[in-house]
Amino acid sequence: MAKVIAEKVQEQVQVDSPKMVEIKHTRTMKDASGKDVEVVDYTDVKSVDEAISQCEAQKSNLEAQLTEIEAELADYIAIRDAE
Repeated sequence: MAKVIAEKVQEQVQVDSPKMVEIKHTRTMKDASGKDVEVVDYTDVKSVDEAISQCEAQKSNLEAQLTEIEAELADYIAIRDAE
């Protein structure tokens, strides 16, 4: 699932209001003629600070998963290369 991220334009900009982002979660489907079309599944609107925090948390999680996978891969390679 892809994401389209853009700044959310606020109609009445308040001095102390945080910047907002709009995140459209999309997917590709086939139309009646068989062509690929991009469809918006749903849209999130949140503050840019909240979006950054969530993204950083997801990045940390993925880095931890990558470390585990690299260790697992090293084990498999060691078994393959053992005589």
